[in-house]
Amino acid sequence: MQLGKVIGHATSTVKHESLEGWRLLVIQPLNNARTPEADPIIAVDKFGSAVGQTVFINADGKAARDYVKHDKSPVRWFVIGILDDREAN
Repeated sequence: MQLGKVIGHATSTVKHESLEGWRLLVIQPLNNARTPEADPIIAVDKFGSAVGQTVFINADGKAARDYVKHDKSPVRWFVIGILDDREAN
């Protein structure tokens, strides 16, 4: 599990059948200091994450295939949650 910031959306006219109906996000992985780390990645999302939000991402291949419910999916990264950045009062 890793933090990432949603920096955009990806669209594709030709994609693997397992990605039909899934939202594709461009996510910048973040380190513990919440600064950019590595190159941006593409992840599938079922939470409706918006540009600018910080999300939890995972790269477990088996879990990704379970996430999209397709045993032959090429999915590697997927969003597992949205970080609530609101400060507690």
